[in-house]
Amino acid sequence: MIMLAVENLTVHYGVIQALKGISFEVHEGEIFTLLGSNGAGKTTTLKALSGLIPKTSGRVLFGGRDITSVPSHALPGQGLVHVPEGRRIFAGLSVADNLLLGAYHRRDKAGIKEDLEAVFELFPRLAERRKQDAGSLSGGEQQMLAMGRGLMGRPKLLLLDEPSMGLAPILVEEIFAFIKEINRRGTTILLVEQNAQMALAISHKACVLETGSIALTGTAREVASDGRIQEIYLGVG
Repeated sequence: MIMLAVENLTVHYGVIQALKGISFEVHEGEIFTLLGSNGAGKTTTLKALSGLIPKTSGRVLFGGRDITSVPSHALPGQGLVHVPEGRRIFAGLSVADNLLLGAYHRRDKAGIKEDLEAVFELFPRLAERRKQDAGSLSGGEQQMLAMGRGLMGRPKLLLLDEPSMGLAPILVEEIFAFIKEINRRGTTILLVEQNAQMALAISHKACVLETGSIALTGTAREVASDGRIQEIYLGVG
């Protein structure tokens, strides 16, 4: 089943065309990765999908429904949740309060409590620090918190923007293990990631953006084996 269909999506920043009519599909249960160098349009794509920036033209279908013009604050209630680049946690609030903010659109108190415990079970270090200010966490723990906050919205589709950015290699492996586990538990993931090798290792499908256009789409294995990708992104050749 197609969960997300992006059709001829175009985005401008003033006179600059950041996305040039891109189209791709994400199927239910997948980890789908967007690869590309800085400025290729990866973060712009996620921001456009989640309504954070306006679309010039094109259409976005989510679960078969047209969400092209749905405002960003309404999308989590429909099952689309965006974990932004740079974590964007609330440093002065506790870990628990940060997580609860991820459920702002929900009214099912019992379900929220249940999901909070599920997040603490998935991320034990957050459970240990639930009363600490989020600003006191390490970079890796803050990324876990940002992902946990996203999960509190009960997403059908989780948009993850550069979750490994700025983390030590051992923490990068841990974060990717969490992403794989979140997917295993039933959440579809659209991942933007600079670490192509790690991303392709856990993804089902991928596409490569180059200056606002899609240069290549295929299974993760097909993309990883493409000669240009090996040379540019994987350091091979």
